[in-house]
Amino acid sequence: MADEVSSAPITPRVSSAPITPRPRLPPSHNPTPPVSCPPSQFHSPSLSRSPLLSVDTNITPAKTPNRLRTPRFLTPLITPLGSPLRKALRLTKLDPQDAWLPITESRNGNAYYAAFHTLCSGIGIQALVLPVAFTILGWTWGIICTSIAFIWQLYTLYLLVQLHESPETGIRYSRYLQLSNATFGEKFSMVLTMFPIMYLSGGTCVALIIIGGSTSKMIFDLAACGAGSVCTMHKLTTVEWYLVFTCAAVLLSQLPNLNSIAGVSLLGAITAVGYCTIIWVLSVSEGRVDNVSYNPVREGSEINRFFNIMNALGIIAFAFRGHNLTLEIQGTMPSSEKHPSSVPMWKGVRVAYVIVALCLFPLSIGGYWVYGSKIPTNGGMLTALYTFHGQDAPKSLLGFTSICVIINSLSSFQIYGMPMFDDMESKFTTRMKKPCPWWLRAILRAFFGFGCFFSAVATPFLGSMAGLIGGTALPVTLAYPCFMWLKLKKPKAYGSVWWLNWTLGVVGMGLSVLLIAAGLYVVIETGIEFSFFNP
Repeated sequence: MADEVSSAPITPRVSSAPITPRPRLPPSHNPTPPVSCPPSQFHSPSLSRSPLLSVDTNITPAKTPNRLRTPRFLTPLITPLGSPLRKALRLTKLDPQDAWLPITESRNGNAYYAAFHTLCSGIGIQALVLPVAFTILGWTWGIICTSIAFIWQLYTLYLLVQLHESPETGIRYSRYLQLSNATFGEKFSMVLTMFPIMYLSGGTCVALIIIGGSTSKMIFDLAACGAGSVCTMHKLTTVEWYLVFTCAAVLLSQLPNLNSIAGVSLLGAITAVGYCTIIWVLSVSEGRVDNVSYNPVREGSEINRFFNIMNALGIIAFAFRGHNLTLEIQGTMPSSEKHPSSVPMWKGVRVAYVIVALCLFPLSIGGYWVYGSKIPTNGGMLTALYTFHGQDAPKSLLGFTSICVIINSLSSFQIYGMPMFDDMESKFTTRMKKPCPWWLRAILRAFFGFGCFFSAVATPFLGSMAGLIGGTALPVTLAYPCFMWLKLKKPKAYGSVWWLNWTLGVVGMGLSVLLIAAGLYVVIETGIEFSFFNP
């Protein structure tokens, strides 16, 4: 014992009191599952739907180490037993629901899964509207604003990845709302983040039904009656195509958890990159349209022009949404003291956003070069391609592009719907203290899917409000992560990091208010036709 004490890296004051070894328990002893555990056990992967990670009766008690050590994840130094730092370390209580809910039910994720999910959620049909913002901002300011938005959201994405797990407490924030509660308080967080988060999940699913159903109708009509002859085949209505798309999305949503849809996200990412690339390459190869103009739109009064500019910024902000899924994606990964989840997550994110940049910048710049101010406000590049090159471009290529849009919409529906599935099942597990049975899970997801279908039929004009939607969702992406970093990480006051996050956070909130006002003004001024129940 004297040799063991002398070899331990502790101070001389503590060395006079050797550590008392814990008695070894007999093999037959069956310990009671612990109520709390060290952070190292809390980060272990949840491979089952068991509420506790240590309920296996065959697990033997851990041996007391010969030397006193502190896990490197908690602190980089080996500290004495009586040090204030060690006294400050707290045990983290396990949340029994984590192993029952879709987001954290499986923790087998890796950097590849992170890249697939991030790509599927980061590139969407909203990217096709980016050239519309250029018609108002012009070449110079369009490129500058798009570049700033990309760098800004990539920085806040890095903040979220680093904030996912707390080195001080060992807590993992596997949901955006959990991190918001820890930062702003539960009551204030409900006001600030509940609506944007729920809208970015549910509202995006509604928009995907509108896009997927409309594109399905368009490609069917093109295939069945594209030759120009009289079409005798029965055509489904737009609402019926919405229903067909919803049924396929609900069927696919029965996959149990976020890790299980990694293959779906991969397919969605491939098709998103595919149709973005095909659209801008095909448009550029066909050449500029006749009488194209690059003069920024400057119509109406000064107030009208100002709000149009703000609405264009809202379109750019809407194209770079998706931060509400970052913590959820990272929550599917295992994490330990030596291998924190932030390392593979950031690797996957970096690869994904290189591909995002290679898709969005050529799409916005090339699309504006081809169509200029003639690009349609509704549908953006996809509508422009059919309008100006529908007769010249190969029908097979146009059909393949539409199929990619449909597949991507189905795949994006799954990942954007997962936070809603998680929230619905958490209500059951909180009340009943047991996992949600498979039949109830199927009913809840079908209920959500057909609820989105009803909203899509009732509000088919949702896609015309991209600027307003971008302003509402902007704080989640560009502002809140900066305030979260200031509150939880507490950087040095008046230092460069402190000033950077305060500046970005305040500017982001102010910009959000302006974008919401601009979106409302444009909606009222342009007179969007609120065709309820008339898609």
